[in-house]
Amino acid sequence: MERCTRRGQRRARQPEVTLRSSVRRELASEQYCYVTTTGRTTGTPRQIEIWFALLGGSAYLLAGGGDRAHWVRNLREDARLVVRIGDRALGARARELEPGPESDAARRALFAKYSASGRDLSRWRDQGLLVALDLE
Repeated sequence: MERCTRRGQRRARQPEVTLRSSVRRELASEQYCYVTTTGRTTGTPRQIEIWFALLGGSAYLLAGGGDRAHWVRNLREDARLVVRIGDRALGARARELEPGPESDAARRALFAKYSASGRDLSRWRDQGLLVALDLE
């Protein structure tokens, strides 16, 4: 998985996915997405259900367990994945985000979407490992 870094270092190309606004709203309103990675040792598909926020052509996820999460470890080995949102399955490429404007916007979007649950999600928002899934 490519890591986006600060100035002077290579950044992943921004996604070129164009979803109609009605489709984007429909997908963004889903509570969960289903991420299928390739197991780093077995090579078999591994699926998780996870919260997400959709901004532009990317879905953003926070790993509360940081780099200990198996799905993160799988994506570091092979950044290609399939993400299912609602009834749509999309290919994607994962990348980790460093602090910056994109990261700030993604964290705000995730927090706004899920903080209404009544739980204190500020630690999750501030300390979770942020991963972008650039939809293909």
